[in-house]
Amino acid sequence: MEYLYGIIIIVGLYVILASSFNLIIGYGGLISIAHPVFFALGAYASAVLSRDFGIPVPLAMLAGMLVAFVSSIALALPSLRISGDYLLIASIGFQLGVLEVIKNLRFTGGPGGFTNIPPFLIRNLGRESYVLLVMVVMIAVVLLVQWIARSDYGRAMSAMRDDELAFASVGRDAMWMKIAIFALGSGIAGLAGALYAHYFRFIAPEQFEILQSAAILTMVVVGGMRTTWGPVVGALLLEAVPQAITFLQLPPSVLGPIQGLLFTGLVLVFMFFRPQGLVPAVDLWRAPQARAGKAEEFRP
Repeated sequence: MEYLYGIIIIVGLYVILASSFNLIIGYGGLISIAHPVFFALGAYASAVLSRDFGIPVPLAMLAGMLVAFVSSIALALPSLRISGDYLLIASIGFQLGVLEVIKNLRFTGGPGGFTNIPPFLIRNLGRESYVLLVMVVMIAVVLLVQWIARSDYGRAMSAMRDDELAFASVGRDAMWMKIAIFALGSGIAGLAGALYAHYFRFIAPEQFEILQSAAILTMVVVGGMRTTWGPVVGALLLEAVPQAITFLQLPPSVLGPIQGLLFTGLVLVFMFFRPQGLVPAVDLWRAPQARAGKAEEFRP
């Protein structure tokens, strides 16, 4: 059962990561691949605060989320002020730079990883309680993204993404909306990192490298960008495939490149042959009366 619980928690965490990344790249139209580094910042911040400073785990988790939130603003402010394309370049450098810093700091455990992270809920209530916690957070994140996408703020996000010049011409500040979207999605990734750290109790820099960026991007693209359930489907599918590959008992030197090629290949295939993903997006912004009228036109 412990193996099954671990799989459920990993899938739940990837649903959280994919849904929050979909908010950034799908609904917000912001091109960034640094999502795993905010996952890492949340994990390391929560782990260090709880183990080395004795902060209660729930507060440490919130602090990890806050660290990822603030770090994303620090990244977004200079890059989005110049041009949206600079966010991609800055995100690559930021991810590589932060991981190098983590590898060279003694209090983070260096390249060997950070161990003996305090558990949460498991000792007193069992592993089932942690599975329930992750599932609750996962559902809350999915519903939060859905609510944002269908709200008036979501309409503004759609307008900003589709035509930033027209959006700015009506007096709206596109830059601060981009920063808000990026910070919220990154903060959620930080929370996922904290949840990861306090269940598996070991984190290492290689767990948050470019391969994770490819995995999360693939989940969003394959599942369907700008949809509520697309990232959920993508995370379920693409976590099932690597688990199946591990049963082949290939050496790590072969397994890593195969997974990287799998994620990259799926992104290319879906971008060319089914860019809408497995769950195609629908027009959320059309008025209910207009949708009803459209249905009447096709009714026999």
